[in-house]
Amino acid sequence: MSTYTEKVGDKLNDILEKTYDAEKGFKKAADNTDNVALKTYFENKAKQRYDFGHELKDEIASFGQKVEKGDSFTSKAHRAWMDVKALFSSDDAESMLEEAIRGEKAAVEEYNEVLQETSLPSSTSAVLKSQKHAIENGLSNIKTLEDLA
Repeated sequence: MSTYTEKVGDKLNDILEKTYDAEKGFKKAADNTDNVALKTYFENKAKQRYDFGHELKDEIASFGQKVEKGDSFTSKAHRAWMDVKALFSSDDAESMLEEAIRGEKAAVEEYNEVLQETSLPSSTSAVLKSQKHAIENGLSNIKTLEDLA
């Protein structure tokens, strides 16, 4: 039988925090590019992460766990790195895409780790699988944008 443990709640809150971080990072990336296709991509990814955050908050709260809201040090460093790359890179669009790809791959790895948790309720597993699948699809789509950058 699947149970919602405090450990699962902590892992979901970690994903939630990184989801907030990704949303902010994508917004910043959209602000730092003049490439219309990239701007649209980054804006859409920010909206996707906003929606993911609400799904995760609802899931965490439905099991009576505390929903954390924060801004991790790692994400601040990552956004600062994107700022530096945008300022000093001769091809800032390509640099931002590289950072986005790196972040998306890290997100997929984290989702995989949590999905291996044996005590996940089916509703939690379904939310995580859906979000992970959307991120993986985005990684496939980002390859086309690399040609535009």
